[in-house]
Amino acid sequence: MSEFNLTYIKDRRKELGLTTDEMARSLGFSNGSVYWKYEHGVYKFNADILPLLAKALRCRVSCFYTSKLAKTEII
Repeated sequence: MSEFNLTYIKDRRKELGLTTDEMARSLGFSNGSVYWKYEHGVYKFNADILPLLAKALRCRVSCFYTSKLAKTEII
């Protein structure tokens, strides 16, 4: 099972020195506050935006996902 990793997206943006306004422009959003809402989970990124996001963050789409192992009980 995988989870969408918003922390990676925020950390990678900061690592590259990109502002929320710059990210908004690269994704076609109206302004940085709209992008901020996506980055913080208020809005969800649509699948068609992920390739643009990956290009802006210079990574692969797969970087946006983390593996989460299901907990199982041993009897």
